[in-house]
Amino acid sequence: MHGALAVDQPQKRNRMTEPRLVIWVEFTLQPGTRAQFLDSVKRNAASSVQGEPGCRRFDVMVPQDGEDTVNLYEIYDDEAAFQAHLQTPHFAKFKSTVTEMILDQKIARLNVWENV
Repeated sequence: MHGALAVDQPQKRNRMTEPRLVIWVEFTLQPGTRAQFLDSVKRNAASSVQGEPGCRRFDVMVPQDGEDTVNLYEIYDDEAAFQAHLQTPHFAKFKSTVTEMILDQKIARLNVWENV
């Protein structure tokens, strides 16, 4: 699988007027688990955007070279919306399903500076 899955609630915001929280996650997976991981993260992404008013975007990306890596690009209205996401049943199910598949996980917290 190449490319990215994007689930989006489009709403433009101008630079710095209402900064949103971006969560960037890089997962390094156990060899051979990416297809199962992607199935779980796809359900989590769809549930997040469809069921959480503060989740604006949830992209799932994979490298073109086929490595056992998956990246997430998530946008939330604010910290409270992200914390609410972490308490949802679909996130809990995702986390419990994929924990054994993950070798390493890096998380970056960013703010959207400009949305063109």
